[in-house]
Amino acid sequence: MKLPSGRDWLFSAKAFTAAMLALYVALAMDLPRPYWAMTTVYVVANPLTGATTSKALYRALGTLIGASGAVALVPTFVTAPELLSLTVALWVGVLLYLSLLDRTPRSYVFMLAAYTLPIIALPAVTAPETIFDVALARSEEILLGILCASLVGAIVFPVSVGPAFATRVGGWLRDAGAWAGEVLRGEVTGEAVPLVRQKLAADVAALDALITQLAHDPEARPFARGAGELRGRLLLLLPVLSSLNDRMRAISREEAMGSARDDLTALAREIADWITGTPDTPDRLRARVAALTPDPGAIEDWAGLLRANLCARLKKLVDLWQDCLALRQQVAGDPAAGHWAPVLHHRPIIGTARHHDHGLLLFSTASAALATLTASLIWIISGWPGGANFVAMATVACCFFGAQDRPAPFIWMMVVWCAMAQVIAGILLFAVIPQVHDFATLAVVLAPPFLLVGALIPRPELGLVTLLLAANGAGSLSVQSHYNADFTLYVNEGLAVVGGLLFAWVWALATKPFGAEIAARRLVRSGWVDLAACSAGTRLQDHRVLVSRIFDHLGQLVPRLAAGAIDNELATDGLRDLRIGYNVLDLQRDRRALPGAAKDALNAVLAGVAGHFRAQATAGAALPPPHPLLDQVDHAIAAVLARREGLAADNALQALVGLRQALFPRATAPILPPVAAAGAPPLLAAE
Repeated sequence: MKLPSGRDWLFSAKAFTAAMLALYVALAMDLPRPYWAMTTVYVVANPLTGATTSKALYRALGTLIGASGAVALVPTFVTAPELLSLTVALWVGVLLYLSLLDRTPRSYVFMLAAYTLPIIALPAVTAPETIFDVALARSEEILLGILCASLVGAIVFPVSVGPAFATRVGGWLRDAGAWAGEVLRGEVTGEAVPLVRQKLAADVAALDALITQLAHDPEARPFARGAGELRGRLLLLLPVLSSLNDRMRAISREEAMGSARDDLTALAREIADWITGTPDTPDRLRARVAALTPDPGAIEDWAGLLRANLCARLKKLVDLWQDCLALRQQVAGDPAAGHWAPVLHHRPIIGTARHHDHGLLLFSTASAALATLTASLIWIISGWPGGANFVAMATVACCFFGAQDRPAPFIWMMVVWCAMAQVIAGILLFAVIPQVHDFATLAVVLAPPFLLVGALIPRPELGLVTLLLAANGAGSLSVQSHYNADFTLYVNEGLAVVGGLLFAWVWALATKPFGAEIAARRLVRSGWVDLAACSAGTRLQDHRVLVSRIFDHLGQLVPRLAAGAIDNELATDGLRDLRIGYNVLDLQRDRRALPGAAKDALNAVLAGVAGHFRAQATAGAALPPPHPLLDQVDHAIAAVLARREGLAADNALQALVGLRQALFPRATAPILPPVAAAGAPPLLAAE
């Protein structure tokens, strides 16, 4: 394992400084549990200033909501403990459901509110008259920790989110550029997009958290809009590269192209060299594409349609790549970036539509609520003095990992490291801290363990472990104005904490043992249902909604596919499905402007596509497209060519070519009739 870097040690020093500041002020204010301020610092601290600020804001809101709920519920139901337990469980279930619906950093507000209420409310049931004071004090302690973490993060060597975002985008562009080079040089032989390439969609989705944090970073806030534009173009690159793979493979088989094929292959290699770093200018490449693009009126066979379609793809790739490079430079804060003007003018593609499997979400939240209720009943029946902490920690674990397919391994990690934090804190509390008589000495004693753990928090693979050690260690120390540690009480509370986590682990093993298989199958089937409804016209969608939903599907599905969650019968190429969706929407738009025979042919194609995806959803398995659908597509191409008039016909032809290549990449070229009339140049072609 690599040693922590200087940046890691700087973050650790800042977090420890903020924690000591929060603890000092809390002690000076004589707050009842000053260690909660210290704990909060480690919960919200992040190496990036914007991330710390955003998480601090969301934690403050979640704390206030949870504390307000505790003040409202405890006096009302304190005389009926079973009813109070049921009410708390319902609160947890509803707030956790809202949290899982919002897969952005804002979801932290609802998740924190869900488990803050039992943490505040349950220990106060024996003295309900104190609930307001307890809630107020807890809110003050947490808000103090939030304020200290935010101030230190923003003042002491702040680290902007912008460069971190640009670095992540740079890594993504390197991977996408490598794929583009393989596609354009004809080195990709498979029809389906490999899983490692589909993973790029999930990587773009992971950028959403950083984009959200840009708005909370004063230095990076001006670039937030550019970051959103960049995200949209990164997403659009994926179906473009996927479609280019089809077209490059198709022209390699198309003998009728003659010398045009060699020219297109040479141009594709030039674009590949430019993308992978060879000096060139996008304007020259666009001029080369324009020179090789056939005149719409001269297209009279499949080779001409394929050539025009490929040229449209190549031009879009050049425009997209130029935009991505310029936007990345701007988001990084490069002074040479200047004002950005888009090269690619495209329909909006950044939507907010998401796919939510409400059945599984309800199951997960109901499981957390029932776990809270069951733990509460165990506490009531046993009369355990530390039972409040037992219930609270069971709820925390269920909320933290409520969205996981298999939460048990994560909860077990929580059990192990929280137990270790209890042991380490106990050694400090009963063997070391009794020798401490002033705050400065206390800070010196706490510095070695907390600085070491803090330096490991930025490591993604160690983030959960180190956070558990830091936060639970700070909480278990229970630092007060006067030393009053009681070993029996400490052991009882420690057993309650670890016992609550163990209960959550057993509960997770019993209620969610099935892993990612069910979620992956439901995701794949949902994508097929969406495409069937889109093709049938029963669900009104625009490109933005469709792209958002399909990429959200991919973002959720790819990690499960990588884990081997489903077998070959459900193997799916999400980018191919996205291209099909693009083309279907274009056909839905353009068919209304076409004359009768062409419109009827397009209607038949759409009905066939809907039937194909409906059959897959019903069978629960990937099926080869039916051969009659290929005949319908070829008939539609011939029908549109026969009465080719206006932009709608040209765009419909582009969509049909894209649809044919996506569904039948190995099909031989169709025999097309002569062109009756030429229309205007096509709009931006479908995928």
